Amino acid sequence: MLFSKPPLAVPDQIRLLKERDMVFADEARATRVLQHINYYRLRAYWLPFEAQLSAPPAHAQHAFKPGTEFDNVVALYIFDRKLRLLLLEAIERVEIAMRTHWAQVLAERYGSHAYLRGDLFQKPAIFDACLKSMDEELSRSKETFVQHYLDKYTDPSRPPIWAICELLTLGQLSKWLGNVKLRNDRQAMAHRLGLDEVVVCAFAHHLTHVRNLCAHHSRVWNRKLTFTMTLPRRPSEVAVQFNAPEDRRIYNTLVMLVWCIKTISPDTTWPKRMHALLSTRTTADLKSMGAPGDWASRSTWR
Repeated sequence: MLFSKPPLAVPDQIRLLKERDMVFADEARATRVLQHINYYRLRAYWLPFEAQLSAPPAHAQHAFKPGTEFDNVVALYIFDRKLRLLLLEAIERVEIAMRTHWAQVLAERYGSHAYLRGDLFQKPAIFDACLKSMDEELSRSKETFVQHYLDKYTDPSRPPIWAICELLTLGQLSKWLGNVKLRNDRQAMAHRLGLDEVVVCAFAHHLTHVRNLCAHHSRVWNRKLTFTMTLPRRPSEVAVQFNAPEDRRIYNTLVMLVWCIKTISPDTTWPKRMHALLSTRTTADLKSMGAPGDWASRSTWR
């Protein structure tokens, strides 16, 4: 089938939305929004507002529910943007903590260059790939601490683990972390977050996906996530906070982030700010995120 849809100028985009029964309180503002936010990008946010007709006539395809306002769509878009920004803030804290735990445990137990010991890791192929990626990061790094090491030391040729961990991306870190051979070593890292190693390794992989969505400004509010995470069974106080059936929605990610951030920084204001943001949306919007009906009364958010 040949693609034949013509491009639409902004006034034509507004006309088309009006034909589908969207209400515009301020067309000048709508024009400004559509000039700077792609129509196709906003479309993902007005899909929930479309009427679900069993057999709509051709002219009524994609018609909106009565009273659907363009400003409501924009408000949902802004909510998702704020959600991504808060997610990035939390992921940064957790990522830095995971880097630190990985480096500290291996350094304290096996020395400054423990990461070069292939016998400390489960799968040689993954170890080799991780080391190759690390060397690529080293070769292009302009960090002062890297240059200082390379200028001053010749053996080993790579910096110590507490320096090298600062070059790891979250994706690389999740591979290094998951490939640590001894469960006792992985547990020592995970216990610093008060969790089991299986949970932390899976969460690191999960966060790589979520972080990439946020960094590329992709919708997260009602998205079905590609990579799930392992929900903890212990401690019991966090295990009961999850909405287990919604394992591909962002709500469970938020619960896990609250636990981790509170462990890292007990005085954090992040849960309160996230609670305030979630409270601006309807029950239906929050259900699309995987939130249970009683989410606000759960101890995670108190």
